[in-house]
Amino acid sequence: MKGIKKSLKEEYLYLDFFHQIEGCIFPLHTSVTLFLLSYCDCKIFKVCLVLTGESRDISLENVVPQEVEVQIISRQELPPIVQNCCLPAVVEKPDNFCRAGLAVVLRHIIQKSYEADSSKKEILELLGFKKTCLKACAEVSQWTRLCELTIPLAIENFLKESDQHPTIPAEILQLEKKLSEPVRVHNDDKLRRQKLKQQKAAGVGPSLAKEKTKNKVHRQETSEELDSSSKSLELKVAFSKLTVHEEPATTNREPSHIRKAKASDLPPLEHVFAEGLYFTLADIVLLPCIHHFLVIICKKLSEKLIEFPLLAAWYQRIQEVPRVKAAASRCGIQFLHLPELLTTSNEQYSNLSEIPDVEEQNDASFIGGPRPTMTKLMEKGIEVMFSPHPCPTWTLDWNNLPTAVSPKEGKMSSDRALRKQQQLNNLVYVVTNQAKPGDRIVDFCSGGGHVGIVLAHMLPSCQVTLIENKELSLIRAKKRSDELGLSNIWFIQANMEYFTGMFNIGVALHACGVATDMVIEHCIKTRASFVTCPCCYGFIQNTSKFNFPKSEQFKKTLSYKEHMILCRFADQTAVQLPPQRRLIGKQCMCLVDLDRARAAEEHGYSVQVISMEPESCSPKNNMIVGVPI
Repeated sequence: MKGIKKSLKEEYLYLDFFHQIEGCIFPLHTSVTLFLLSYCDCKIFKVCLVLTGESRDISLENVVPQEVEVQIISRQELPPIVQNCCLPAVVEKPDNFCRAGLAVVLRHIIQKSYEADSSKKEILELLGFKKTCLKACAEVSQWTRLCELTIPLAIENFLKESDQHPTIPAEILQLEKKLSEPVRVHNDDKLRRQKLKQQKAAGVGPSLAKEKTKNKVHRQETSEELDSSSKSLELKVAFSKLTVHEEPATTNREPSHIRKAKASDLPPLEHVFAEGLYFTLADIVLLPCIHHFLVIICKKLSEKLIEFPLLAAWYQRIQEVPRVKAAASRCGIQFLHLPELLTTSNEQYSNLSEIPDVEEQNDASFIGGPRPTMTKLMEKGIEVMFSPHPCPTWTLDWNNLPTAVSPKEGKMSSDRALRKQQQLNNLVYVVTNQAKPGDRIVDFCSGGGHVGIVLAHMLPSCQVTLIENKELSLIRAKKRSDELGLSNIWFIQANMEYFTGMFNIGVALHACGVATDMVIEHCIKTRASFVTCPCCYGFIQNTSKFNFPKSEQFKKTLSYKEHMILCRFADQTAVQLPPQRRLIGKQCMCLVDLDRARAAEEHGYSVQVISMEPESCSPKNNMIVGVPI
């Protein structure tokens, strides 16, 4: 058949299996993964269910698609690389390249399914516009966090409590609120003008349309007026993508009064699916979770259903997507027939105002420059202070190293490659002086493997693991490693929180924003040494895990906003800037990193902030080196 390619590499998919209740596999991550396999009709992977208990006498009837061959194994039978990761995980043979974590594994299944049969373009469409659906890690994207982590976990807990008096999870309220927000898509101005034209044609003015939007539920309305003016455009655009060969009809040029309408006067677009107008991976993730939630609601708390009109409408609509019903049925999901919810109370959304916004952003406005903040710190005895470099002139013998070890192998200019070599000299010197035979070293945010490959080559008695969430970077690193014949190196495509293995030294070169803080936290949890070179200070912000400033000393002196001033100016170290501004930028960098160092010291570490040599090797040339005491 045209478009079908055979997968060359044998890949194993490992899924957790706690237990099964009424057609629901725990954990829900496993249910979600099996549903995607069913939807994609994917038979590429050898699927292994990993038991947490001893008994292998389990029933998989009606919960695992018949076409999926499943092997049941114990955790002890997992390949060593997978034993260091959270499941789900996918491993290529030989067992040194692993993908771990729900979003990474689901995106990989989609890519492989499309590669196996490129005629299935609708499968690739699950990744959304620019193929970025659920790509950002949960630490950075609150939407990824909601879909990948908090909703599955909250509903698992809800299902466990269903025999008592379960409490509606806050995350469900958060999702309901998300579905009430206007949709933003890359061409929304054009679509909103088309919608305004429809409303004008139907005699619905903008103010009336907004009132109807506010008071109605997103279902197929019974009123002809609403059918023509409110939902039909979104539904038409959404479902045109789901019919493979059908394209949205081309429209004639809009009338002058529509073209000249102010953006503020255009009607908002409403949700058809979870992320907006189009059916994506987010809907695949949410469906098994929301289905099992609604089963309990309908069975035991039916009076609560009226609180979730948008979620119920989404649940009904998703059944209309081609192949969804069949895929769900093969996984034991028998869709509910929900009662009509034709009205909703205005008061409902006033209750939701207390739920944090899914995409809430920190205040990014700054008043004043860094000098008042630096003066405030100086008055408390906190000044810019670097520890001396342990060996400023040390360098690897790059000319006598194999070609594939050098960053010149990457796609970069000779000048940049030289600076990268200088950066590596600094990190490799510190790590090689700390490492002992048998140590495990983790290169976090490894990119193309510049740090990890050098360390694996220089320290053959140590096990080096590269962790990176960008697939192409890790594939490039593996190719270089294969050229060198390295046998002491692992590659894990995952967000770093899904790496659960023990290690002795963590290293990260130019981990952006809070990624540096995540690396340091990971090392502290494991009582490992760390050698980090931070980057992108301007991206630092409070997250679900971190609040800034981090150390008690800085918290007593600076507010969050004052700390953000330091972070913003710490990024002003580019060579083309005036020398005085670069100097202030360097001082701000040092103060931000001193806060990180003090916070690590509070956890029992000896920490130094060192300036790399030569300083010209990078505008971001600080190293934070920590050793557990």
